[in-house]
Amino acid sequence: SARCFSVNSSTCIRRSPYNPETEMSPVRTDPVRDSLLFLIGDTPDHNALGVAKYLLVLLYAALLIGGVAVAWVNWSRDPTQRTGRNAWIWLFRMAIGTMWLQGSLWKLPWPVAGAFQYWTTQMTENSAFAAHAALVRDVFLANIALLDPAVYLAETALAISLMLGFAVRLAGIVAIMFTLNLWIGLYRSAAEWPWQYIFLIVTHAFFVLDHAGRSLGLDAILARSRSGLLAGRSLAARAYRLAS
Repeated sequence: SARCFSVNSSTCIRRSPYNPETEMSPVRTDPVRDSLLFLIGDTPDHNALGVAKYLLVLLYAALLIGGVAVAWVNWSRDPTQRTGRNAWIWLFRMAIGTMWLQGSLWKLPWPVAGAFQYWTTQMTENSAFAAHAALVRDVFLANIALLDPAVYLAETALAISLMLGFAVRLAGIVAIMFTLNLWIGLYRSAAEWPWQYIFLIVTHAFFVLDHAGRSLGLDAILARSRSGLLAGRSLAARAYRLAS
C-alpha cells in the first residue's frame, strides 16, 4: 500500500514503499546485451518512466552522435589531435559520461524517486562523520523534493559536458564533489566498497589536470577559435578557459 514520505512538516508524497532488493538489483546478463537494452531504453529504470523513457533514449543517442561528430571535426581539421592518446582520452570521457547519464535515471521520477530517497537516507546511517550525517538529515532530506530534480539535472549536465567535451575541467571538479559526498556518506555501508569512489575521484581529477575536453572535444575546437563570446579577454572567455 502507498505510504506518506515526509518532505516537510506540512507536506508529504504518497507512493508505494521502495524495495532496494528488487528495485536496485536488476538481473544482469552480459555487457553486450545490457548495453543494447540501455541503448533502446528497455532497462528497469527506463521502463519505470513509461513513454517518457524515449526522451532519454533520444538524449543519449544525440550525445553519442554529437560526441563522435565533435571528435571527427577535431581529427580531420587539426593534425595535433590525431594521436592515440587523444583517442583514448575521448573514449574515457564518453564512457564516464555514459555512467553519469545511466546513474541519473534512478533520480526519476520526480518529485522524489524512491531510490534517491532510500540512498540519501542511508547516508544518515552510514556516514563516516556525524556532522555530515546531520547535514544530510537536516538539509538534504528536509528539502529532498527540491534536491532530487537538482541532482538529476546536475548529473545530466555532467554527462553532456563529458560526452561533448565542453568545460570538462569544471565538470570534473563538480563530479569530484559529488563523489566525495557519496564516499563519506556511504563509507560505513556494508553494501558499498569505498575504493570505487576513490577510483572515480582519481578519474575525474585526471580529466581536470589534463584538460580532457581538449582531446577531441568541444574545448579543443573553442581553444582554436579566434572569435566569438568565448574567445578574447572578456570575463566569459576567461571563465571558460578556467573551466576547460
